[in-house]
Amino acid sequence: MSNTRHANSVHTVKVTLRDSSPPIWRRLEVPSRGTLAQLHQVIQRAFGWQDYHLWDFETPQGRYGVADRDLDIRSAAAQRLDQVAPRVGARLRYTYDFGDNWEHDLLVESIAAAEPGTAYPRCLTGRWAGPPEDCGGIGGYQELIAILGDPQHEDHDERLEWLGFDTATEFDPAAFDLAGTNAALSDLATVLVQS
Repeated sequence: MSNTRHANSVHTVKVTLRDSSPPIWRRLEVPSRGTLAQLHQVIQRAFGWQDYHLWDFETPQGRYGVADRDLDIRSAAAQRLDQVAPRVGARLRYTYDFGDNWEHDLLVESIAAAEPGTAYPRCLTGRWAGPPEDCGGIGGYQELIAILGDPQHEDHDERLEWLGFDTATEFDPAAFDLAGTNAALSDLATVLVQS
């Protein structure tokens, strides 16, 4: 679909956590006319984040997030996805938690008419679990996985307690729960075209 301004179009966006290895990603379908503030909420839920920290989108038109003149960030609530990513192949960057610096690369894979009777946003697929909040960025996450995998590590019990787990088997970094992700998105979802 070339006309992304249609009220009932949907962007399919692949969101990949930068520098994750193996790649942690989600393929999301979101309303094209949704705001970047709404897209922020979708990404938060799709990766299991808790929305505790500052965030922004870097776009060809500038930075958008919680408006902050000192940081040159404009309001994400006033900018729509179809305005900053009007075509297939468009790329954005979303950063969550300026301390841990979780950078996500967004790629618009397709733009199409919404399916009748289908609620958006929704997650189509993904790989690997999202990292726990406040674990120290990609490096801290890799360290956390190593510590959880070594019951003899001096910090093993402390990390389990910090995560609220009894055993390390309660967190599987290779797991991705599609149904759980869509359940987390469900209260954001709306049908764009009635069937």
